[in-house]
Amino acid sequence: MPSYEFRCRSCGNTFEVNRPMAQASDPAVCPGGHDDTVKLLTTFATTGRAAAPAAVSAPAPAGGGGCCGGGCCA
Repeated sequence: MPSYEFRCRSCGNTFEVNRPMAQASDPAVCPGGHDDTVKLLTTFATTGRAAAPAAVSAPAPAGGGGCCGGGCCA
């Protein structure tokens, strides 16, 4: 379940709420009981080892076929 970060405008407390994505924009009450909160923009980053490079396929043959490679453009 995703975690969303909110900040209370009354006390300045920042807190997280776990809820389904369908409820991402629903208001949240701060742990101090205040209901004047705003959802913060969060960023998502992944780290780790990159996968092995994909096999390189042979380039497409030049010329022949297609309008802009087959000579049909005047």
